[in-house]
Amino acid sequence: MTTNRAEPGILFTGLHAHSVAGSIFDAIGHPPEHMDFAYENGMDALALTDHGNMNGLAGQVLHAQKMQAEGKDFKPIFGMEAYFIPSISEWREEYERVRAEKKAKKGEDEVSGTTVEDENASKQAVKNVLNRRRHLVLLAQSQQGLENLFKLVSESYKPENFYRYPRVDYEMLAKYGEGVIASSACLGGVYAGNYWENREEGSEAVLEAMRGTTRRMVEIFGDRWYGELQWNNIPEQHDLNEYVIKMNEEFDIPLISTADSHYPNRDAWKDRELYKRLGWLGKGKPDWADGTELPVSVEEIGYELYPKNGDEMFESYKKYSALVGREYDDDLVLNSLTETFHIAHSRIDTFYPDTTVRLPDFVVPEGATAAGALRKMCFEGLRDINQQNNPEYINRLNHELDVIEDRGFSKYFLTMKAIADRANDMMLTGPGRGSAAGALVAYVLGITQIDPLKYGLLFSRFLRSDAKDYPDIDYDVAEPMHLKEQLVEDWGDTTVVPISNWNTLQLRSLIKDISKLYNIPFTEVNAVTGKMLREATPAAKKAHGITAGVYVPTFDEVKQYSKSLQEFLRKHSNVADHIDVLYGQVRSCSRHAGGVVIAEDLDKYMPLINSKGVRQTPWSEGQNVRHLEPMGFIKFDLLGLSTLRMVEGAIRHILKRHHDVEEPTYEQIKEYYDNNLHPDKIDLNDQDVYENIFHAGNWAGVFQFTEGGAQDFCKRAKPKNIIDLAAITSIYRPGPLSANVDRSYVEAKENPLDVKYLHPLVEEHTRETHGFLIFQEQIAMLAHKLGKNVSLDEGNLLRKVLTKKGTGKGAKAKRKIHAKFIEGCVEKGIRKTEAQELWQTFEYFSGYGFNKSHAVSYCVLSYQCAWLLNYYPSEWVAAFLDKEPETRKEKAINIAKSQGFEIEGLNINTSGKVWEISDDGNILIQPLSSCKGIGEAAIEQIVAHRPYTTIEEFLFNEEMVYSKVNKRVLDILIRSGAMDPLVDDRFTGGKHFWSAVAVERPRNQKKLDEYIELYKPEGDFSEEEKIEYLVNLTGVFPMEKVITGEVLRKLKDYGVPPLGEYDPDLMLSWFIPRAIIPKKTKNGKDYWIVECIDDTSTLTKVRCWGINPNKDRIFLNRPYMAKLNYDPNWGFSTRAIGRTFKLLG
Repeated sequence: MTTNRAEPGILFTGLHAHSVAGSIFDAIGHPPEHMDFAYENGMDALALTDHGNMNGLAGQVLHAQKMQAEGKDFKPIFGMEAYFIPSISEWREEYERVRAEKKAKKGEDEVSGTTVEDENASKQAVKNVLNRRRHLVLLAQSQQGLENLFKLVSESYKPENFYRYPRVDYEMLAKYGEGVIASSACLGGVYAGNYWENREEGSEAVLEAMRGTTRRMVEIFGDRWYGELQWNNIPEQHDLNEYVIKMNEEFDIPLISTADSHYPNRDAWKDRELYKRLGWLGKGKPDWADGTELPVSVEEIGYELYPKNGDEMFESYKKYSALVGREYDDDLVLNSLTETFHIAHSRIDTFYPDTTVRLPDFVVPEGATAAGALRKMCFEGLRDINQQNNPEYINRLNHELDVIEDRGFSKYFLTMKAIADRANDMMLTGPGRGSAAGALVAYVLGITQIDPLKYGLLFSRFLRSDAKDYPDIDYDVAEPMHLKEQLVEDWGDTTVVPISNWNTLQLRSLIKDISKLYNIPFTEVNAVTGKMLREATPAAKKAHGITAGVYVPTFDEVKQYSKSLQEFLRKHSNVADHIDVLYGQVRSCSRHAGGVVIAEDLDKYMPLINSKGVRQTPWSEGQNVRHLEPMGFIKFDLLGLSTLRMVEGAIRHILKRHHDVEEPTYEQIKEYYDNNLHPDKIDLNDQDVYENIFHAGNWAGVFQFTEGGAQDFCKRAKPKNIIDLAAITSIYRPGPLSANVDRSYVEAKENPLDVKYLHPLVEEHTRETHGFLIFQEQIAMLAHKLGKNVSLDEGNLLRKVLTKKGTGKGAKAKRKIHAKFIEGCVEKGIRKTEAQELWQTFEYFSGYGFNKSHAVSYCVLSYQCAWLLNYYPSEWVAAFLDKEPETRKEKAINIAKSQGFEIEGLNINTSGKVWEISDDGNILIQPLSSCKGIGEAAIEQIVAHRPYTTIEEFLFNEEMVYSKVNKRVLDILIRSGAMDPLVDDRFTGGKHFWSAVAVERPRNQKKLDEYIELYKPEGDFSEEEKIEYLVNLTGVFPMEKVITGEVLRKLKDYGVPPLGEYDPDLMLSWFIPRAIIPKKTKNGKDYWIVECIDDTSTLTKVRCWGINPNKDRIFLNRPYMAKLNYDPNWGFSTRAIGRTFKLLG
């Protein structure tokens, strides 16, 4: 138990407190920090009342439960500080009038999940109707009251109630006021609004306005309406206090005093001041944020906003009332303090929110139970795959259904099936993802496409009968946003709610923002933020024993290992002072990539917020934050996978070119997929596919094999089936690569007779991976088969506890399974020492083992890509080019060229919306959509009104909507070469054409003629400009413009090959550098990675060691010849580029 906890003499509970979870850029500290301090400061309860939302409630609940488990008697009180106006309908009328007068920009009033409270602006008369709102503290007395608060928040975020802030009014309070306690809040509160708006007219005007407010609030809340006093050195606060006391005298409304806390301890005031300023960066600073200097002391601010105890509250009252020269009745103030304790413990129930698991009822057929409906659907699915008479399938399905029913998850699977059915009606979905692919239930329901029995996938890896966690099916779809929008349309926006992501301040942005406030030169800041990760990564990887793969160092590791950052923070202590506290504070709200919650009437069970017009959850669920599941809300992950869009695109081309379908519908695409590519139909053992693609290294957009390292490993390992592919992708991760498992695996695969198996059961379960424990399921199966009475559930538990040590629950379970395993091995004729060695092998590989269900599912998708590339190369590559993002466009086009395809460049008259294929299949025709900066609306206009034979026909078309085809679009079309067919002999070159047409954008023939004459001296673009424009705008690298035919002939005569055809005996080759990436070795030495291309269109990286950044130079887009070393693990490298690199031409 805590020994230094404060013991105040005055009973008090903080009923007005803010946290960073819901009062962004106004309060700091997450709810647990506030609660812990309040407890240590002698309090046994604290209300959380964030601005206009209840975003911190889940964290508040979970931490209160944790405190309770630790023996700390502490009561959470749930509330919010609402934004109030008397009548929303009246405000809306005035709002619309003002908006119309101002002709405000479209979208200005978009709903946002975050609002930044300007505390000074709210504590005065609000003249601008658009921003009008007052604060009102609302506390839940009971579960009913909490549900009413949830409804109030959800209603306040509706577009008709929102402009910058979510609003409630008297009508909403009357509707949802039951079980709610209300108080008048601060200098921005409802009584304060009466004061600010009437004080110029005198005290009687103020009192009359406050009387009106009091009557309405008492009418709604009765004796649950409280006048709120606060204590600071602001004179107006004391004016307000006196008026509130008069309301107490006239109406007998009870009084409370509050701390209005905004930071979690008495020392955090300065961090909060800085955090407030960060919130206004780039938004136009309010008056109080002018200048960079923070207050020197808290006295300069005039108030202390931490969770004070009763004694500290009374001291604040005495201190500040004396400072402003006001006198109060001590007994009245003392009663206002103790009244808060009475409210907390006598008027507010001790309760937690109802965390009953919420799932939709409509997925259960009328008259059926969830378990009965699920069982019926599953056995119908078993008949669909013709396994209804197979005992192995029947027994497995019954076992899974029994576990699901026993754990209460039948409705979850029915919901997931409803989602999958809707998705499959609209778009292609993935074969499977994660451990859910091990569930036969998921397969027969059509949620996954992988037969788990065929590949030895385990249901217990997905769902153990003895576990407590919820099922988690990650579901891959081609267009997740489209699917979610459709589900919302079908089921309602209070039934399907996307999950919020709360983005936090990270180290790089935090350093930049704080430095900006302190006017530290941008170049100095950029220098340190640009290299701190580079400096820290090698040391951090070494500390973890990682020798390969990507690793991102943590916040603490960057501070520990980056010398540049350490020097910067020593120099700028004002930055260093705040980083530790502000790191991890909330910055903004966004949307989870694919997560949604699905259940009826969600606005009754959580306080929904909106972001950009979309309803969202107030709480997050992810790798670092789990706030939804403990509150009874199960996340459904609907994740986008661009490869599925590529498959759709390839099938569309196949149907058009080989099946005479002019405009394929989705139904036709789905039919082709089901008949040819579905895992149950495609030949997954077609050795032509393995040899032509995976062995030969013939890559183009093959899922999971887009990185050079994975490609090289695959070529060495030479897979022959899906399990081989799954093993390769499972090994190609930092852990196994660090342990050189890839080399050992290839060696074992090439020499199978050298692999020794300890026992026939070991061979049975590791033969497919050549004696290696690659998959987590292998450990589970061996523990189950070799151990004595080790269940499959225990086997799957083992993978989680193998690394546990000490006396905890996990370590205890591990020791129990270990004893049963050794005993079982001995009974099966394995020596105890050998059994222990096998157990140690389990422990060794437990850190590297991968989920077989996931690996197999994803490798089926990889194989589908390879099959399309092998049998329909032009169709696949065209689809690949269509779906590659802008950042990888140049690389994708070069890959297409390396496949032997010619690229027909942009043409205003022939380029369409997607990559097209020539009749002979050898030429890929670049679309206008691949040109950087041209939107869909512009392309629609261009295509609709072509062909164009002159520039006049393009510029002066009466039916063209030129707001879509604007000056910027013209600029891009010309510089990309798309409008070259319209350049006639009136123009002296491309630059002349660009200047006359795009720079000035003539509106009529007369102006065009003037500009043609004016810009005639401009001539053509330089060769350097042409190359840069073509590459940057279209991704096409014009090899013929960079290296002349004469230079190529000479290289060929001398026998110097391009780098893509490197000869290890000759070592000499030619190439063209496209990019230089500066790096540092773990010892801090400079080196470069130079990305090169050649006429094979192969992109290759060359490591250049021993670089002197001040001396060495490489010209981009110029041909070089060099003698290079090659290592299978490191790739190409060289030293002393000043001597080894020779510029050609």
